Amino acid sequence: MRSKAKVILVVGLLYGIAAAGQAQNTPAMEKVATEIPGVIAAGSKVQILKDGFKGTEGPIGFPDGSLVFTENATSELIKIGAPGQSSVFLKDTKEANGLAFDAMDRLLAVQRAPGFARIAVIYPQGKETVITDKFEGKPFDRPNDLAVDKKGGVYFTDPDPKVVYYAAPGGKTMKVAAYINRPNGLILSPDERTLYVNDSSGEYLLAFDVQPDGSLRNRRNFARYVGVTKSNNEIASGADGLAVDSQGRVYTTSNGGVDVFSPQGEHLGTIPVGIPGGRNPQNLAFGGRDKKTLYGIVFYGGWGTPSARNQIVGIPTIAQGYMGRAK
Repeated sequence: MRSKAKVILVVGLLYGIAAAGQAQNTPAMEKVATEIPGVIAAGSKVQILKDGFKGTEGPIGFPDGSLVFTENATSELIKIGAPGQSSVFLKDTKEANGLAFDAMDRLLAVQRAPGFARIAVIYPQGKETVITDKFEGKPFDRPNDLAVDKKGGVYFTDPDPKVVYYAAPGGKTMKVAAYINRPNGLILSPDERTLYVNDSSGEYLLAFDVQPDGSLRNRRNFARYVGVTKSNNEIASGADGLAVDSQGRVYTTSNGGVDVFSPQGEHLGTIPVGIPGGRNPQNLAFGGRDKKTLYGIVFYGGWGTPSARNQIVGIPTIAQGYMGRAK
């Protein structure tokens, strides 16, 4: 009998607790997934691994199998090496948000502290290098997420000006996409011919064809999110983080949970994540030594406040993340 690959979907669940401004324990609501062929087995259950964080974002799997993610509220990187065990991996990250490794195994981050709206190398420590901090002489507004190609170029989103930038390796920064309602998470396909960009205020996950110089062409609606809501002509999809697996399937957080799409944009199913009345999953990434762990993050209630609470949970799946790069 073929053994099932255990892939952990980590989800931070933060929700407001009014009593004396303190976080309190609340019984977890068990989620049971339906089958998504090749992705997750029917009846797979969400399991709590750890709680107590305040503002998690930007998960990324490290080569040793651990998970590292950002704590915006404390400007730290947190490392989880085993269920229930966590430690501070890096301090004073200048409110790092999205994380990615480059081909030289350097850890890059989107930094968003006041005066530090930039893309920079933050690890190894003592070798911080600014990749880009301005476009056409003007500083960025508030960059959000990034994806690094094999050449060392960096794609990143800046939601308020509604654009995607590309910092070419050793060269200038280009604006490669614009007029996206609210660009958020982004990721390259395994062959790096396609860039996927989430639109938190749109109905569709967008796709672009990557050109040799890093520019983008052929913008198109790749797939429609599950659970899109419309109110007063405003659209909310809840779309944020993205991941890809070894078969080129695309995983995106949304109001419905974690939507899974085929490489052709067909909706294959949705992994149920979250609890009633709470917010939905915000970010995710494959990790583990064999890339058979899918990590994700969800915020509930008062983000970054003393009344917030964060639970990290896991769900076994079948799929394996793409092995060619960390993200």
